[in-house]
Amino acid sequence: MKRPLTTLLLAPLCLLALSGCSVLAGGDRQATTIYAPQVRVTADPTWPQVDWQLAIAKPSAARLVDSPRINVRPTPGQLEVYRGATWSQPSTDLLEDTLLRGFEDSGRINAVARIATGIRSDYKLTTDLRRFEADYRGGDMPAATIELNAKLIHSLDQRVVAARTFVFVEPASGTDIPSVAHAFDAALAKATTELVGWTLLSGQQDAAAHPPLTPSGK
Repeated sequence: MKRPLTTLLLAPLCLLALSGCSVLAGGDRQATTIYAPQVRVTADPTWPQVDWQLAIAKPSAARLVDSPRINVRPTPGQLEVYRGATWSQPSTDLLEDTLLRGFEDSGRINAVARIATGIRSDYKLTTDLRRFEADYRGGDMPAATIELNAKLIHSLDQRVVAARTFVFVEPASGTDIPSVAHAFDAALAKATTELVGWTLLSGQQDAAAHPPLTPSGK
């Protein structure tokens, strides 16, 4: 049996069935379950050990994406939210926190921090979160779907070192909200692992190709 995602249950959950999923439909106040993904990254042996410093910019996203609501797309042209459930933070905060922990847990970089801390970084990682939703994709079962664009930028001259769009799709084992939340846990773990590895490799390749100047300027 899969271990369920850690939740904080405030009261019994009341669900409204619609198109095979539970969505927000307005009405009376009700009990809410808060889901807090807990992601841990295990370093890949191929990841380099780096000595440069990294600043993580707060991810950007459209208003509908940057929300604590758990979005669901029952049909291609329709976006709803699950009723009686939320994330512990807006999706961009979940991504930012998960990325920071991922780099720290990797053990491959000694200096990484949020850009708001004012760290003197060699590189900056920016992300645009495009999708963070459960998508039925025309079928009977939803899949946790995370789509984002990432850019690694050299801090000194603002040169884009690498850019890539990532899409992660993790099918849920059921249509109930706990199953969907568990799928998001897995999708976010994959996204974090892929982004950490890609950033370390891209930054190290650039650092090797553009070594810093010596004190004499040579």
